[in-house]
Amino acid sequence: MWVFGYGSLVWRPSLPFLERRQAYIVGWSRRFWQGSTDHRGTPDAPGRVVTLVASPGEACRGVAFRISEDRETEVLENLDQREKGGYEKQDLDIYLLDPSEGPVPGLAYVATPRNPNYLGPADLAKIADQVRASHGPSGSNVEYVERLVAALRDMGACDEHVFSIARLLTDESRSPHPRAPSSAGRGRRRTPRRSR
Repeated sequence: MWVFGYGSLVWRPSLPFLERRQAYIVGWSRRFWQGSTDHRGTPDAPGRVVTLVASPGEACRGVAFRISEDRETEVLENLDQREKGGYEKQDLDIYLLDPSEGPVPGLAYVATPRNPNYLGPADLAKIADQVRASHGPSGSNVEYVERLVAALRDMGACDEHVFSIARLLTDESRSPHPRAPSSAGRGRRRTPRRSR
């Protein structure tokens, strides 16, 4: 079984795999259109995380994980729990970054408008403001963006939607809710980390 990761699975897979390969899928694009109420936000203040959106003619770079047959059930149960905030399994073809190999059948977890946490499209500046203000059990929403950007750059991949939001996050003047320093250290997140 192959699993395609395009968000946090790229930099924090937390699953047993036989092989990890750079890969891409065709006909999809990555968008910050899903609300996160359990990882990078709360039910009262959801963060924004990525999902896949059907986009004819587009391609999305990510990572493919090959899972051993005897661990498929375990892996899917763990991913179902991890992605329980609105994601569902989507069968798709995964193209490994090797021209000698054809596509392999696999799956990805996709959040669609059918789930209650779906936020949909918005102005990029508004998405950045929501990300900047959000924090959940897994950490800040800003960290999520930073980690994804760093992983994509390490792969030599470009995603203009993701990178545009990251650029907006560095412009604190755009935020209508500037973060004040606190004794708990939350103010340290004001300057995005650049080295990972």
